[in-house]
Amino acid sequence: MNDRAYALFEEQQKNRGIDLGKVREKLKALRIETPSWGYGDSGTRFKVFRKVGVPRNPFEKFDDAAVVHRLTGACPSVAIHIPWDKVDDYDKLKAHAEALGLSIGAVNPNLFQEDDYMFGSVTNSNAAVRRKATDHLLECVDIMKATGSKYLSLWFADGTNYPGQADIRKRKNWMYEALAETYKAMEPDMKMLIEYKFFEPAFYHTDLADWGMAYNMALKLGEQAQVLVDTGHHAQGTNVEHIVAYLLDEQRLGGFHFNSRKYADDDLIVGAIHPYELFLIFYQILEASADANPGVRRNADEIAYMIDQSHNIEPKIPAMIRSVLNVQTQYAKALLINLDEVHAAQEAQDVMAAEDAVRSAFEIDVTPLLVSIREELGLPADPMKAYRESGYAERIASRGVGGASW
Repeated sequence: MNDRAYALFEEQQKNRGIDLGKVREKLKALRIETPSWGYGDSGTRFKVFRKVGVPRNPFEKFDDAAVVHRLTGACPSVAIHIPWDKVDDYDKLKAHAEALGLSIGAVNPNLFQEDDYMFGSVTNSNAAVRRKATDHLLECVDIMKATGSKYLSLWFADGTNYPGQADIRKRKNWMYEALAETYKAMEPDMKMLIEYKFFEPAFYHTDLADWGMAYNMALKLGEQAQVLVDTGHHAQGTNVEHIVAYLLDEQRLGGFHFNSRKYADDDLIVGAIHPYELFLIFYQILEASADANPGVRRNADEIAYMIDQSHNIEPKIPAMIRSVLNVQTQYAKALLINLDEVHAAQEAQDVMAAEDAVRSAFEIDVTPLLVSIREELGLPADPMKAYRESGYAERIASRGVGGASW
């Protein structure tokens, strides 16, 4: 680390009224969950390109995730997807994770890849299919209990392609029935994260199409149900930061699936397309973490940050590392916003001063800060370079081509 560079950075932030001690503590505490499916072959509807060295089973997915955590120091948990990560012995998988310094994070049910779900899963007009789908949700709660997971992360592909294809109001009620039964099976320290998506794979209507529908469902279910915001699941031009602020104020923001998009649900590397949006999301969260309302503060501090990506052309581990580094960078920049300066400008109704107080933090180069913290924690100053030089990619090449898709 260039001590002179950090000393200059420290002096500049002191002059801006920033307490770097608090900033450093928050950065060191940031935790980002990586997804098991991000380490396997996955991609678009058109083609999945098979890569050399991808994991052949859930255990190898955790092996790869451990490399990301070892290099970044920020990713101690791994989300699993069922049945993609189904195993005969979850105690064994849990022990494998713990031996690597990891834990099993959110459990994600899969209700979109079976023929029975062509016309919906929990909203299917066929009661037998609805029962099958609900039983799978209950199976995932049992897996949570076996693995120590605290989050049930729910996304439904359910919807229709044409007007008149199905009864939208009946489907709404079937959705609630399934989630209510699942909610009742959860333990008191578990959370149900309800994700939404405005289109795809359904093109006329999606049963949980936006944050309002997810929020309404969470309210009806109870306090353990919260909304999950996927940054790629909105219509173009949607103000995601506004949604985040609203949910925070209602104390119902459960977590994020971070990714990036240019057009729709593109599942690109986090922060690759709209880094300013990611920065502004963190700005709203940090505002809430300083709120006078203890409930709002608690919600802001308990958000589950998770990555959800499908690396189609990228090498898996470097893509995951890049996403984590991009999240850390935008979080660091948001921590450098002088909130007192913003509030003063807001009170004075000084539009330009308020905008500048936010934007100026985004324009700061936080490299000296991040490098300093990594060195303090015994991490490589440049995790991407450290991975390239580690030889791990060459060692896992012996796995061959193909591995475990999704």
